[in-house]
Amino acid sequence: MTISGLARAGGVGVETIRYYQRRGLLSAPPANSGPGSRGAVRRYGAADVRQLSFIRSAKAAGFSLDEVAELLRLDGEQDRPAVRALARQRLAQLDGLLSELGAARAWLAQLEDDCSTGTAGPCPILSAFGDTRRRPSDGPTDR
Repeated sequence: MTISGLARAGGVGVETIRYYQRRGLLSAPPANSGPGSRGAVRRYGAADVRQLSFIRSAKAAGFSLDEVAELLRLDGEQDRPAVRALARQRLAQLDGLLSELGAARAWLAQLEDDCSTGTAGPCPILSAFGDTRRRPSDGPTDR
């Protein structure tokens, strides 16, 4: 298949394929010109679709492209301990993000409640956003 066929099969754009190639995550097959073609064309196969699927799945799990490259390298080596270490590291990052999001949610929920209880004066939500001393990581208000 051509690069556009690979992009369709992988659910990405052609520029994403090219970007992954520049990053070394996908290889670019040699360009061949066949009879009746307007120029050299690169042909991709099932292995390229699998590689693209691997990249997309790893990104969906939150791995950076550098980490995806490391996972691809480890896939060829069958190094389970190293893969588990990367997964544990990513899980710790996700746990931290979930904690931050939980704090931000609790803070915003409290602000929304504060906003709904009064009608006079400035909106507590807007006031809190303008207060440089308070951030979502500070937790909910005590109002």
